[in-house]
Amino acid sequence: MIIDCHNHIGADLFFYLNGYYPYGQDLPALVTGGRRHGVDRWVVFPMVAHAWFDMNAMRAGRLVPGGPERIPYAFENERMLREIYEMFPDLGRLTLPFVMLDPAREPGAQAARLRELHREFPFYGLKIQATMIQSDITGLLGTGRCFLEFAEELNLPFLIHSSVIANDPWSGAGSILRVAESVPGVRFCLAHSCRFDRVYLDRVAELPNTWFDCSAHRIHCQGAAREMEFVAAPERRLEADYRDPAAVLAVLAQRYPTKLIWGSDTPFQTFVASGEAGLVSLRSTYEEEIACLRALPEKTITAIAHDNLLSLLQLRDEHVLARS
Repeated sequence: MIIDCHNHIGADLFFYLNGYYPYGQDLPALVTGGRRHGVDRWVVFPMVAHAWFDMNAMRAGRLVPGGPERIPYAFENERMLREIYEMFPDLGRLTLPFVMLDPAREPGAQAARLRELHREFPFYGLKIQATMIQSDITGLLGTGRCFLEFAEELNLPFLIHSSVIANDPWSGAGSILRVAESVPGVRFCLAHSCRFDRVYLDRVAELPNTWFDCSAHRIHCQGAAREMEFVAAPERRLEADYRDPAAVLAVLAQRYPTKLIWGSDTPFQTFVASGEAGLVSLRSTYEEEIACLRALPEKTITAIAHDNLLSLLQLRDEHVLARS
C-alpha cells in the first residue's frame, strides 16, 4: 500500500485573488488522479489561507483580520470534513484527514472548535503552514500551547511546513525543532525535507519524536539545481545531484531510512507566481513525483510510503487503512 502523506483539498482565496498557482483541488480530483498512478491512500488537509482574513485586503496581497469567519480555519476544516464524510464517503474512506490550525491567532477558540469537530468527525493529525499566513510557529510555546496539549491528549501528530530562508520568521525548521524538543510526548513531521538542510535533517534523525516528509520534492530539487534561495545554502545542503530528483530521494532514503516519509504536496507540486523578480515557475506533476518513488527498491518504497508514516501517526486502529 502506498500512502501519500501530504495533500491539500479546498480553495485558497489568497492565491486565487493574487494570480498565483495552484489555488484549489477537490477530493474527487485528488483520488482519481492519484489512483491512476498507483497511490492507495492520502493524508489530506485544507488549503492555506483562511476566511478569518479580510477579502479586500487579500486581494491587495495583505493578511489582516476582518473576514467573514470569527475563528481561523473553522470553516475550512468543517468544509473539508463534510466533503470527506458526507459528500463523497466512498472516496473519503481512502483518506486520513488532518485539520489545519493557525498557531497564533485566536488559539483558544480554534482549539475549542477542533474539540467539537473531533467529536463529530475522525481526524488523525494537525497541519500548520505558518509561512503563507504569516503566523509565528513559536506561538505554540506561548498562547498556542493549547494545541500542543490537544495533540498530546488525543495522540495526534503535527505536520508543519518548514523553511530555511532568512526572510521567513514564521516557520523556520530550527524553530519547529525547538518546539519539538520542548514536548517529547508529541510527534512532529517537518515538511519539504527541511529544504535539504543537512544540519536540520540530522537533528530530525536524532530526536525520537520527529520525522520529515519530501513533499514537493521535484520542485525543491529544481530550486537547488538553480541555486534558488528557498533551499538550504550550499554549505549546509545535503550532498546529492539535484539535477536528478530520483537520485536525491534515494540519498534521503538511504541516509534517513526510518525518518523519511513520502508525500507529493499535490496540488503544490507546482508553484507559479509573479513577484518583484518576475515570474517564478517551478513545475512538476503527480506522475513525476510518483516516478521518483517508483525508482526506489520495493523495500524502500514500503518504508517511506507506508511504515514510517504509520510510526508518525500511531493509529489507534490500523483497520482504518483497510476501508475500500
